[in-house]
Amino acid sequence: MNRKTARENAFILLFERSIKKDETAEEIFEKATAIRGLEYDEYVTRVFFGCVENAVVIADTVEKCLVGWRKERISHVSSAILELATYELMFLDDIPVKVSINEAIELSKKYDEDKSYVFVNGVLNKVAELLGRK
Repeated sequence: MNRKTARENAFILLFERSIKKDETAEEIFEKATAIRGLEYDEYVTRVFFGCVENAVVIADTVEKCLVGWRKERISHVSSAILELATYELMFLDDIPVKVSINEAIELSKKYDEDKSYVFVNGVLNKVAELLGRK
């Protein structure tokens, strides 16, 4: 599986986690494997469970970069995209900042509302700046 597909699969798992509050991350992952046929991929596993393990610090970082928005107003789709990209920016130094942000924008264009990619782009640029990765 290429990185773009792996990133999309990780996003879908994170989105599912945001709406399936009664299931553990392990249950969501196992069901995705058994029911949807999600194939094993090191990136998907690392990012999904890394986001789960670091959820508080990721959420805090994103929240610091929201200008004029409350996190409660952000769609589940945008939240999952921001979580994924922020994890990459914080913990995966081998992925260039521009790649993380551009891939997040592409996910937003594909899965979210028409203009949400502008919001995602702005927040992630602030995250990168906050982390000193700009």
